[in-house]
Amino acid sequence: MGMYLNPGNSGFTRIRNDIYVDKSGLISLINETIETPRFLTCVSRPRRFGKSFAAKMLCAYYDKTCNSSMLFDDLSIARDVKINGTYRQHLNQYNVICLDMTNVLGKAEPHDIVPFIQNSVTNELLDTYPDLKAGNVFDETLLHAVELTGSKFIMIIDEWDAPIRETPEFQKAYLDFLRTLFKSSGTTDQIFAAVYMTGILPIRKDGSQSAISDFKEFTILDPGKYTKFTGFTEAEVHRLCDTYNMSFHEAKNWYDGYFFDNRYSMYNPYSVICAMQSRKYRSYWKKTAAAEALLTYIDMDEEGLQDDIIRLISGELIEVDTEGFENDFETFKNKDDVLTLLIHLGYLTFKEEENGTGIAFIPNNEIRGEFSKILRRGRHTSLLRLIRKSDKLLSDTLKGDADTVAKTIALVHDSNCAPQFYNNEQALRSTVRCAYITCVDQYIKIEELPSGHGYADIVYIPRRRSPLPALIIELKWNKTEKGAIAQIKERNYPAVLEGFEGELVLVGINYNEKTKRHTCSIEKISGEPTAKNAPPCEQ
Repeated sequence: MGMYLNPGNSGFTRIRNDIYVDKSGLISLINETIETPRFLTCVSRPRRFGKSFAAKMLCAYYDKTCNSSMLFDDLSIARDVKINGTYRQHLNQYNVICLDMTNVLGKAEPHDIVPFIQNSVTNELLDTYPDLKAGNVFDETLLHAVELTGSKFIMIIDEWDAPIRETPEFQKAYLDFLRTLFKSSGTTDQIFAAVYMTGILPIRKDGSQSAISDFKEFTILDPGKYTKFTGFTEAEVHRLCDTYNMSFHEAKNWYDGYFFDNRYSMYNPYSVICAMQSRKYRSYWKKTAAAEALLTYIDMDEEGLQDDIIRLISGELIEVDTEGFENDFETFKNKDDVLTLLIHLGYLTFKEEENGTGIAFIPNNEIRGEFSKILRRGRHTSLLRLIRKSDKLLSDTLKGDADTVAKTIALVHDSNCAPQFYNNEQALRSTVRCAYITCVDQYIKIEELPSGHGYADIVYIPRRRSPLPALIIELKWNKTEKGAIAQIKERNYPAVLEGFEGELVLVGINYNEKTKRHTCSIEKISGEPTAKNAPPCEQ
């Protein structure tokens, strides 16, 4: 067993010994590409979405130096009658070259990455096959190994884009190495039975074309047949919650929200597994260099990007054009490029509308909390002013200062993050969401919540163990703020908060189209258990 040549199945064995969700169907997709013109595959997905798990699974399956039957015979790939033949045909039949590029970066100087890979793999080949003749160049050595053993290579590159993300000044030599190794003509098809690369970013563009043009790409924007292997599906998370006696409702609120291929609602696998292991729902979005860079991207404020970020945090959908993004961390022509990068990093999710328009939004409570933390650390003056304004708005709301609340909402309406022109109640709702953006830290926000005899416009439920009161906000258009409060009571909207024993603050907000004025009324209901069917509060 080597470091880069035939690393064995110990990595996947450890994965199987822990909480495991069966994603072995991925193997059948790679098997379909073996010895076909489609044998070069690149799959990109956000951090913490199981990229390394997939790489270790593929190593264990293809590596000819080990017997991995006991790891796969009880998984879906072995049980599926339609692919059972190919399952046995390719199981442990190949020499495998597996490169974890983050590991390589930790061992080699950035300018020596390519020679380090070539020398390391060559030395392991020579140790394994003493009769092997080294070639003048790397691919010649690989070809000689195929001729000697009669077995082509399966090559797996995990975090393939790490050198581009972390050492962009040396990316040309690295891309040239990959381009030469996987060129469309020459010895590539004589050396490799299949190649699988995975990373955060799609393949770097070279002008208008991909720098490694022969790879079939499946990106986070268009994962195609790899969609259900991109994260955990809702059914998979439901089964985990049943197994570990955890609330599926809370899991959905925390980690759901990624929509791939417009068909699947996906969950971040890392966060879900951490929640099952610790038996606590919370943010497991650990800091990385990419995560730290988020603050830098937001502080660029490309074309009003920060105003869009505020709208995203408040629950808005933002149109985004992903076509111009050049798949790196440095080239940003406009805010669409920054938003596209945030989609690839997993900070935003992407859906394509029927009319072809792309929209981005924050997927779930976990990520919204990360945005909120970063916003308070931002350097942009207007952003900090809005945060302070929102902090004071919440304070004034809880104190019952209705006149000041109305004035603050009017000020937020005049800012760039809210709709400049009201034409209906939905536009008013957008302004109120922006105005109460500080509630992201301390409340669960639910809109149009069914309760009593209607739908409460906006409900803010304090997080578990919080001493804050709950807020029920009703919006009116060309009517009265008192009428909004009356509707909350008459239709029994507090019924949604069964079991909540804290204080309730009822907020009625009206906008008069003729006078262009916001008015507000606030009433408080002392804490006592309320009526039925409240959704459980998260931690």
